[in-house]
Amino acid sequence: MRIRPAAPGELPALQDVERAAGTPFRDLGMEEIADDDPPALDELERYRKAGRCWVAADEGDDEPLAYLIAEPVDGALHVEQVSVHPDAARRGVGRALLAHAAHRAREEGLTALTLTTFAEVPWNAPYYARLGFRVLDGSGLTPGLRRIRAEESAHGLDHWPRVCMRLDLVGRAPVSPS
Repeated sequence: MRIRPAAPGELPALQDVERAAGTPFRDLGMEEIADDDPPALDELERYRKAGRCWVAADEGDDEPLAYLIAEPVDGALHVEQVSVHPDAARRGVGRALLAHAAHRAREEGLTALTLTTFAEVPWNAPYYARLGFRVLDGSGLTPGLRRIRAEESAHGLDHWPRVCMRLDLVGRAPVSPS
């Protein structure tokens, strides 16, 4: 597996990965999440042009198995979305993408990775906690994270418990890709 920038022509494939990655939410009674539309092509293109849309692909066929999009928010690299196709789950693909994002954040002088996620979904907050992310309480939310949470709330994501999480990168060993 290798991590690389997304190519313009494969953005529809990233939408397919997103749709497939949503399927397991149905088993948790989160049909609205399972049926939610993936990011629009113009949104994915914005991240791609900014150099912040990466895919994980098998070496053999180079087809995307997963992707991560991110943007700087208040001195951290905010992971807007990381999605892994269920066929590639439990192979360290998400961890490798996060390690790549952490490396890029360090190169840009950013001090942390941040993200928002579902608190009680096993492959969400508990997974990120195992990677070293910590839950931020209200006092730890930066203005940008407050804005992101307000947008998520307006989109209906607060129907299920959500949290903001942070992985400090300064003075910390890199996230291990495996």
